[in-house]
Amino acid sequence: MSDLHPRPDSPAYMALLKRLHFYIGLLIGPFLLVTALSGVAYALTPQLENWLYSDVLQARSTGLAKPLDEQIRSAQHAAGHQAMIGAVRAAPGPGDTTRVMFSDSRLGPSESLAIFVDPATAMVLGERHVYGTSGVLPLRTAIDQFHRSLLLGEPGRLYSELAASWLWLAALGGLILWLANPAATGRRGSLRKLHRTLGLWLLLGLLFFSVTGLTWSRYAGDNIGVLRHQFGWSTPSVSTALVPDTQPAVVDEHAEHHHHGTAMNMPVAQPEQFVGVLNTARAAGIDAGKVEIKPGRDAQSAWVVREINARWPTQVDAVAVDPRNLQIVDQARFVDYPLAAKLTRWGIDAHMGLLFGLLNQLILVVTGLGLVVMVIMGYLMWWRRRPLVARQPTLISAWRELSGRGRVTLLLIAALLGVALPVMGASLLMLLALDLALTLRASTARAVDGAR
Repeated sequence: MSDLHPRPDSPAYMALLKRLHFYIGLLIGPFLLVTALSGVAYALTPQLENWLYSDVLQARSTGLAKPLDEQIRSAQHAAGHQAMIGAVRAAPGPGDTTRVMFSDSRLGPSESLAIFVDPATAMVLGERHVYGTSGVLPLRTAIDQFHRSLLLGEPGRLYSELAASWLWLAALGGLILWLANPAATGRRGSLRKLHRTLGLWLLLGLLFFSVTGLTWSRYAGDNIGVLRHQFGWSTPSVSTALVPDTQPAVVDEHAEHHHHGTAMNMPVAQPEQFVGVLNTARAAGIDAGKVEIKPGRDAQSAWVVREINARWPTQVDAVAVDPRNLQIVDQARFVDYPLAAKLTRWGIDAHMGLLFGLLNQLILVVTGLGLVVMVIMGYLMWWRRRPLVARQPTLISAWRELSGRGRVTLLLIAALLGVALPVMGASLLMLLALDLALTLRASTARAVDGAR
């Protein structure tokens, strides 16, 4: 009969959304707390690294820099001439050091040895084990791995994907609940009003955290990668093949977060080759101060010179150079990126706190700490209103109040989200199992009360 004379669904939708918002805060809140606090720590790593590793990151001498090949030879001598050069980053400016990274089979997966050289004297200042293609220093690596996986490896990545999968829904759900009843904020200064107000101020930042965080996730990230590939949104990269290659190259924008290992089968690179390749790249328009020169994987591969100044969103160009004749083989210019690839690049750099430097970091820190405060306030509100919350409709009871069309629509939306965001889908099933148990318990309690 209810389908013949459907009642307005709005109250049932609001009850359902309120209960879901409560569940997200209560059950997903701890994961949001960890991701937010570790994300704040990651955003502050540039300053922490400059302090902690000042002995190798800051040059001790002033004056004109020695030739780059002389600096590389000095690093080779310190590392041992059997060590293979994986990449070179010339000092970008006065006071900076040159970093020469070596591949070594004795190091762990994704590890390389970085030798830091004072460019004015070509003296070695020290060495550090660094990680991945981007040569991330140990402090940032530890914080990043905790932020992504709680130092538990691949299984641990589920926690951060769980947080990112639900954060956007919590943020938008809070907005809808506020729009439905903006005046229901209680007395001035109440926790509920503060929670809502802070949520409105942080809304865009929270949505940004969720969307960009999902691109790094294991399951949802794979789905996003497939979608980008299908629509031609992948970020272009240079081809290093010195023979005809019909397959377009694609770059992994998340390399600095993924810490992929460098190739171990590179041919021996001579110091003077780096000078010639860099000069060729400079003549071809690679003009950023921060650049990386990477030898080819084998004799059939070109060398790559890429700009690594993520602080400025346009300085990520790259060229491939044939080391035999110093001819440009291929190039990738940011100006030629598809719009989706540009937005992806900016989003990733902003998520990591690299875009525009200190301003980006401050925004991340404020948003992250704001999320921490919101979660804590949510727990305080729940604790103070426990009896009232226990009497509120469960998800299943609110869903039953919807019209037939409303129920089917909601099931389809949940199914689509579960496919697109698998971790959300799996956790939703567990949440519904809990909700079903609470619904049955409430029904049993009402039946007992009615029989008295």
